[in-house]
Amino acid sequence: MKKWIIILALLPAFSFSQESNLGNWFMYLGNKKLNTNWNIHNEVQYRNYNAIGDMEQLLLRTGIGYNLSPNNNNILLGYGFIRSENYISATDKAGNNEHRIFQQFITRQSFSRVSLQHRYRFEQRFLENDFKLRFRYFLSVNIAITKPTIEKNTLYLSAYNEIFVQSKENLYDRNRLYAGLGYAINKDFRIELGYMNQLFNQGSRDQINIIGLINF
Repeated sequence: MKKWIIILALLPAFSFSQESNLGNWFMYLGNKKLNTNWNIHNEVQYRNYNAIGDMEQLLLRTGIGYNLSPNNNNILLGYGFIRSENYISATDKAGNNEHRIFQQFITRQSFSRVSLQHRYRFEQRFLENDFKLRFRYFLSVNIAITKPTIEKNTLYLSAYNEIFVQSKENLYDRNRLYAGLGYAINKDFRIELGYMNQLFNQGSRDQINIIGLINF
């Protein structure tokens, strides 16, 4: 049986180096269940500084996971390729490629209407002229509002926080804080509207997220 998740996130962003204030992310996240224990994760993210056509980053990520318990605990070994194009002046960009190996552990809990997910991810980042290590901790919560669980025709609250800690320079890399309102049209299709703040060592970025999650 195949189970896929697609996320399309359109993010109007307040960007620093370019004239346009409108940015967006297009995200595809997929999970293919091989059997009761094994799964394959695959992911594509295409991020723009403006509405479309001014690429900030292309991220391709895949991995193989193993369920330590049927639905609540999963370990995964993965690889990612990241192409970044950063502004070095008001009009000029510098591109760089990164290869990334990562290990992660996800655990989930449910309490009445509340669903929690913890993700612990350790990354080995091979940049063109550097090597870095980074640890990420992601905590998300979904709260069903109109029904006991998130199912067909269910309104729910969604929130997460993710902190990034690196091995070089300043230990603190960034923090992502998100809160949104979601609606489950059915068990396979959900949409969310939310706000995300990214806090860096120098400055921050605010974004509005429109997210669609599809299982098929």
